[in-house]
Amino acid sequence: MKWTDTQRIAEELNDKFPDIDPKTIRFTDLHRWVMELDGFDDDANRSGEKILEAIQGAWIEEAE
Repeated sequence: MKWTDTQRIAEELNDKFPDIDPKTIRFTDLHRWVMELDGFDDDANRSGEKILEAIQGAWIEEAE
């Protein structure tokens, strides 16, 4: 997975953290959790606020 795989990342996060409300997460935590996902293989410096917002938005939709 790469940073641009926002939907897949959101699905993985939703499965891994079912009790977390994605509306309340900090981007520092989100960044770390994405980096720790099995199958994630991208440069930590390639993410930014827009990418993290997209992942968070997809996760919120996935959690609903």
